[in-house]
Amino acid sequence: MDLKGYIVDKSKELNIDIIGFTDCEPLSSLEEYLISRKNEDRQTEFEEEDIKIRIDPKLIFPSCKTIILIGLSYNNEYNQPVDYKIKGKLSKSTWGLDYHLVLKDRIEKLIEEIKKVKDFKYKYYVDTGPLIDRELAWKAGIGYYGKNCSIINDRYGSFIFIGYILTDLYIPMDFQVLEGKCGECDLCLKACQTGALEGPYKFNPKKCVSYLTQTREKIPYELREKMGINIYGCDACQLACPKNKGIKKPNHQEFLPRITKGYMDIEELLYISNREFKQKYGSMAGAWRGKNILKRNAIIALGNMRDRDNLKLLIPSLKDPSPMIREYVTWSILNIDFEYGRKVVEEQMKNEKEQSLRLEIKEQINYFLTRIDNNN
Repeated sequence: MDLKGYIVDKSKELNIDIIGFTDCEPLSSLEEYLISRKNEDRQTEFEEEDIKIRIDPKLIFPSCKTIILIGLSYNNEYNQPVDYKIKGKLSKSTWGLDYHLVLKDRIEKLIEEIKKVKDFKYKYYVDTGPLIDRELAWKAGIGYYGKNCSIINDRYGSFIFIGYILTDLYIPMDFQVLEGKCGECDLCLKACQTGALEGPYKFNPKKCVSYLTQTREKIPYELREKMGINIYGCDACQLACPKNKGIKKPNHQEFLPRITKGYMDIEELLYISNREFKQKYGSMAGAWRGKNILKRNAIIALGNMRDRDNLKLLIPSLKDPSPMIREYVTWSILNIDFEYGRKVVEEQMKNEKEQSLRLEIKEQINYFLTRIDNNN
């Protein structure tokens, strides 16, 4: 039986856009890079710390023989207007139903189809596994690396969710590792607001807006200013990429943003309860980080809008029970109107119970004073 052909055919029946196969050999070519990256403090808290586990499938699944990769495109267009005034951006990755759930469903259905003809052992992951899924996708011929380090597929572009199944199946494969096709184009590098794309194929994740909208770590002041109005994720480099123009559009209704329409109501996000947030937005991928992180991002967005009318939304949040929220509120107030904001936050300092936050406010004031001096 042509097991590989059977799996490919079943993937099409299950509305899986892309499928590929690769071996379970260690990703040894990445080891030195990952070590230097860790030494340079560029490894994020979302990654597996043990580099050996990141590159060796058999440390996760000892009987591994073949890895099956699947890809679903989420390059949707959606242009319905929203009915609120102050909106923040959501990346396409969190527009509709949580992609982890969608891919998990497709993978489990594909596994059931394979089991009808061949019993096998397996382990699967959707974005939460320790292995470097983009490298696996590249090895499997899913696509080639773009200069922004995204995997680009010839038919679907780079807006692709990836999942993989480690199996003990032996599936003959013809390796079709794809060479890059970016040529002289550097539009993605120019589109990156924070300079996270430090050069072709050189990516600093800790400067990436998508990472900044998810981390619980303190965001450097100079990067806050470059986050714009992004509430979760960032599509800047992918939207700038010509390889995402004129390509095949997806057929996955699950990824359409029927609830959010691609934006978040910032004013609502400031006041919504945790329970209301989970009820309304709990099904989207970005909800995994919780309301407070998205609320923090909304506060940064208000500061970046530089609209004095937004002060009336920010000032009440100086009494928020979360010190983290209060810290970002003072920054945003200063960013909107430093002279007025300084009076407000200095008054806040008098009433602030957290000593660390009092020191933080002083640091913020000094930062803005230095910036003003440098601009004069």
